Amino acid sequence: MTLQFALAPEPEDEARERGRLLFAGPVTFVKGVVAMSGLPPADRLEVCFAGRSNVGKSSLINALTGRKTLARASNTPGRTQEINYFALGEERYLVDLPGYGYAEAPVAVVAKWQALLKQYLSGRVTLRRAFVLIDARHGVKAVDEEILKLLDRSAVTFQAVLTKVDKINRVEREAVIDQVKGALGKHPAAYPELVVTSSEKGEGIETLRAIIATME
Repeated sequence: MTLQFALAPEPEDEARERGRLLFAGPVTFVKGVVAMSGLPPADRLEVCFAGRSNVGKSSLINALTGRKTLARASNTPGRTQEINYFALGEERYLVDLPGYGYAEAPVAVVAKWQALLKQYLSGRVTLRRAFVLIDARHGVKAVDEEILKLLDRSAVTFQAVLTKVDKINRVEREAVIDQVKGALGKHPAAYPELVVTSSEKGEGIETLRAIIATME
């Protein structure tokens, strides 16, 4: 049976307010982790953000938290080599995973990141959902399929988040949404709702905040 994918609906007022309050509260950088032994205690629900290099992950995290420099954006693919933990008050961890799909990083470094990523995804009991960022200008590419398969194997529910939708027109937008829906249909771990976002215009930010705040 193939899942039917839809766009995430606008949040109800209560969910919207919970999202606003969560992200309006204290958001602090906890630590950058380079080995499983360095992970903070698994004492709260956490969500992680994954995406290939330059997909707009840092910009999205900054837009969600309303803090312009919380997640450092870099023009150099593969610069973020750690799993970065942020605390949303006492309730949630927001986890920024290293970008993937970089050509410039040394092979040994890439192998080390991939090993850490696999360990984290399969071994973190408090990880509730992965948000996989897909550039709306390109749709799901082969390099994205690798992480989606890894999430399937790790049995981690993931939700696709389209970024940079302000960079394309309405016709292109409908085409890329169809392409992403088709690609996700092959993945058993995919959550059946897409979130469409623009960090610059603020589109989808309240929806994503509400999803994270109401997760149990």
